[in-house]
Amino acid sequence: MGSDADRRRLAVYCLKDAYLPQQLMNKLSIMVNYIEMARVTGVPLNFLLTRGQQIKVFSMILRKTKGLGLLIPNLRKGGNEDQTYEGATVIDPKKAYYEVPIATLDFASLYPSIMQAYNLCYSTLLDSDSAKLLSPEQYEKSPSGHLFVKNSTKKGILPQILDELLAARKRAKKDMAAATDPMEKAVQNGRQLALKISANSVYGFTGATVGQLPCLPIASSTTSYGRNLLLETRTFVEKTYTVENGYPYNAEVVYGDTDSVMINFGYKTVHECMPLAEKAAEACSNIFPSPIKLEFEKVYFPYLLMNKKRYAGLLWTSPDKYDKMDAKGLETVRRDNCLLVRRLVDTCLRKILIERNVPGAIHYAKTVISDLLQNKMDISMLVISKSLGKSADDEGYKAKQAHVELAMRMRKRDAGSAPNVGDRVAYVIIQAAKGAPAYEKSEDPVYVLDNNLPIDTDYY
Repeated sequence: MGSDADRRRLAVYCLKDAYLPQQLMNKLSIMVNYIEMARVTGVPLNFLLTRGQQIKVFSMILRKTKGLGLLIPNLRKGGNEDQTYEGATVIDPKKAYYEVPIATLDFASLYPSIMQAYNLCYSTLLDSDSAKLLSPEQYEKSPSGHLFVKNSTKKGILPQILDELLAARKRAKKDMAAATDPMEKAVQNGRQLALKISANSVYGFTGATVGQLPCLPIASSTTSYGRNLLLETRTFVEKTYTVENGYPYNAEVVYGDTDSVMINFGYKTVHECMPLAEKAAEACSNIFPSPIKLEFEKVYFPYLLMNKKRYAGLLWTSPDKYDKMDAKGLETVRRDNCLLVRRLVDTCLRKILIERNVPGAIHYAKTVISDLLQNKMDISMLVISKSLGKSADDEGYKAKQAHVELAMRMRKRDAGSAPNVGDRVAYVIIQAAKGAPAYEKSEDPVYVLDNNLPIDTDYY
């Protein structure tokens, strides 16, 4: 039965079990954010927990169309998953280690603003026969070849919803800045986040082929306009900011991805680069239809551009001191790499970017590789972990994967201690026959230590 002290301990544990989640909910303003999201989108609170994004956008469309006396077709669910459209574009990176400031210009709410500017909506989409009834000035052809009525002819439902959402977000941000009470600040922050997420969900709603109201012409037109805007920005920057036009250097766009461009203006310091980047963002915005806006966000200095979606640099938002070391797509931010790789990449980046010591980074990498090849590395540094999304014997895994194959072997050895669905499977790569695939060489670290199995250092 246990003593009074044991029962007290159990009661305290249960109280803490209830109190800590409550504290977390308060700290993260979860209830406030959910209530604001429910108010903005017009769905019940439980829908936010049990349903996805689509129901929120559909609810906003229903609310808007009811006020306008319009009906929405009741489409049969199902759709065709094979239907696709071309997504965002990536300007090929000019891979290098840049020891000059690289300015980053970002489009503010790119896809919502495109839908507003070009009046993309179910209610403004024309077929070729309908277009013949209008004059050419009343509609516009998108880069993907679809026809939409212009704002001046008839304002679409989706642009109206987006206008209201983004205007309300602007007000919420203004109220948040003016608020003195922490609770009021949290409420306004929750509201502006809810409005931002809702606005960004509208484009995805139209492109979901298996959804409530799919419309690929809207989705493909949105991304095609986005691709054109990115390429137009590059052309404008590289033609405007040149030596011929009185600038000390020729500007060069070194990389662009979806809604941002990275520009080398040629200046040697952040102090010189930032004012020109702000000016360039404003000048670019003026060539695009409202409300599409390009904003200056940050400068990377120095900047290591390795590939598409893989780069690192010191991030500056003010010219006096850098904010942090920022890495995208590199091994430092990926959980499924072993500790050795994460530490090696992180240390090398710090030496290259913060200390500006490239020879030191090379020497460090060589030392670590030398220790690895001489078996001086602790096995805990070599453990890789991946999540088991489906049961190990499930046919859902089409290709053989190291962690799945190991989970199956562990189940045969001891079903009680084998990993289950949702668990992270830890493994190391051991030596095997020459040419053996990685999934045959994965092994449980404890089993490796117990049986003194050799590690495949070449793999690492």
